[in-house]
Amino acid sequence: MEIERKWLVQGWPEKDLPLMYEQDMRQGYLTVRPTVRIREEVENGREPVYILCFKSAGTIARKEIEISVEKEIFDQLEDLIGLPLIPKVRRTFKLPDGLHLEVNRVDEGLPTEFWYAEVEFPNLQTACTWNPKDAGLGEYLNHEVTSEPGQSMGAYWERTRVWNQTDTE
Repeated sequence: MEIERKWLVQGWPEKDLPLMYEQDMRQGYLTVRPTVRIREEVENGREPVYILCFKSAGTIARKEIEISVEKEIFDQLEDLIGLPLIPKVRRTFKLPDGLHLEVNRVDEGLPTEFWYAEVEFPNLQTACTWNPKDAGLGEYLNHEVTSEPGQSMGAYWERTRVWNQTDTE
């Protein structure tokens, strides 16, 4: 079960938080209803990891299954998608309470570039009661979009990759 909240942000956090790691990612969607996604992750210059992910419907909490796949399978799925994958840079910071803040820069340099941050939680109660101000991030995390329609990466995929494609089946 994935339990997380999401905020639109501007840039990396200015608060001095310990940087745990940085990842370069590329991701794309075979479908967004239900979500079936592929992602390539390269952490701090290490070897790439390839993931096939399934997500149920939902906002703050939803089922998530991630399966590691070989590069050859990833490449075949990328070819099947046939659209440019979404590049992201993610920095993961450790918060004072032990939770992790993941800040993402999406489609850097493109007109659609944007930033968002997420915090994953161990349970729904913690997610619902957690306050960014307690972590010193009240100003940074001031535009929460967790439950707003159209704010998922799947919706972004549809707006920026799929909207002008025609069905070729």
